[in-house]
Amino acid sequence: MTANATARAPGYRPRRTLPLRVEARRQLLRRRTLVIAAVLALLPFVLAVAFAIGGDPNGRGNGRITLMDSATASGANFAATALFVSAGFLLVVPVALFCGDTVASEASWSSLRYLLAAPVPRARLLLSKLTVGLLFSAAAMVLLPLVALGVGTAAYGWGPLQLPTGGALPAGEAVGRLAVVVGYVFVSQLVTAALAFWLSTVTDAPLGAVGGAVGLTIVGNVLDQVTALGTWRKVLPAHWQYSWADALQPTMEWAGMIQGAAVSVAYALVLGALAFRGFARKDVVS
Repeated sequence: MTANATARAPGYRPRRTLPLRVEARRQLLRRRTLVIAAVLALLPFVLAVAFAIGGDPNGRGNGRITLMDSATASGANFAATALFVSAGFLLVVPVALFCGDTVASEASWSSLRYLLAAPVPRARLLLSKLTVGLLFSAAAMVLLPLVALGVGTAAYGWGPLQLPTGGALPAGEAVGRLAVVVGYVFVSQLVTAALAFWLSTVTDAPLGAVGGAVGLTIVGNVLDQVTALGTWRKVLPAHWQYSWADALQPTMEWAGMIQGAAVSVAYALVLGALAFRGFARKDVVS
């Protein structure tokens, strides 16, 4: 027998340490999780009140229909508008928080070394925390349009989705298109998730990991506005963040979303590998 095998306690199974259900319960009961859920659930109500106070959007007189102009046309349009106003920044925050706060918070509480001494293998610890972080991020992205669809249907009725390019989609098909939009938004945010997670493994300050991920995401958005960069902007994840609009056309276009997903996944894999590689060699004293 090897030294590692003889040193193990009877019954010890590395794969059974830190089960996902345990980590998920710990994260679910944290105050920041409840606050994020409350903010996302309240946003559709805030939008509905804003439209009630300000009146129905009447367009800009140019004959074009935009998502904002048709927000009160149906529940599906209201849900699409809620995604449009939140995808650029608001949904970045829960992703950065759930993935960036997870490891760094353990270090800040001085509990990380005790988890590793349990012993929880380092790769297992990171995998459990990253999986739960991504699951909570996905739940946040589903929660917002789901509540918005319910609020919009109650306020404006169940009807077809008025498309920005003209025409409309039946309500049933519109729900499927919105599901595609949510799926793409989640994939496009994998860059922010992986960046936040990597920063979480190199710092003991949760705010630094979360703020760093949000800040760099904003920098990416700013750079995408610099047209002088030309085709170089296509390597920026931010360049493809609104490619989901191709799903809101009479005939859905996949090209932009496929390119955007490829860029996002590529960055996420590199950053994830850096996180696992760096943490495996890190001297954990917190």
